[in-house]
Amino acid sequence: MSVSNESISWEFILLGFSDRPCLELPLFVVFLVSYILTIFGNMMIILVSRLDAKLNTPMYFFLTNLSLLDLCYTTSIVPQMLVNICSTRKVISYGGCVAQLFISLALGSTECFLLGVMSIDRFVAICRPLHYSVIMHQRRCLHLAATCWISGFSNSVLQS
Repeated sequence: MSVSNESISWEFILLGFSDRPCLELPLFVVFLVSYILTIFGNMMIILVSRLDAKLNTPMYFFLTNLSLLDLCYTTSIVPQMLVNICSTRKVISYGGCVAQLFISLALGSTECFLLGVMSIDRFVAICRPLHYSVIMHQRRCLHLAATCWISGFSNSVLQS
């Protein structure tokens, strides 16, 4: 009879700052304040862009998408990090790690695509100023933004 030592772990142990516990409280405060300021700042950009009629241009539409993307990105990472800094049991489940990886890859890819579209928007505004409103109309902007989001998540599916 053979006895095998097989253990299956369904979570990862995060070491992080475990060798310096005195840094945990200051880091928690810094990350929490940064997170709150990021949420507040991006929400303000979205609200101002949507509420001010003068800002209903393609540039601000894409800036609103970029702010939403930043909200999603920070919210997918920072809360778990804050929980792990506070707790004595610093672990993340396998599923949580995969979900965080997938979302991070998707939002990072989406950000790259969105920044590319924003540069195309500025190129058209500078090089074709008389044709700008015809080229970058609202429907095209919606399609470009949707394509960025779909492409980012599709890229993440392929990589994950």
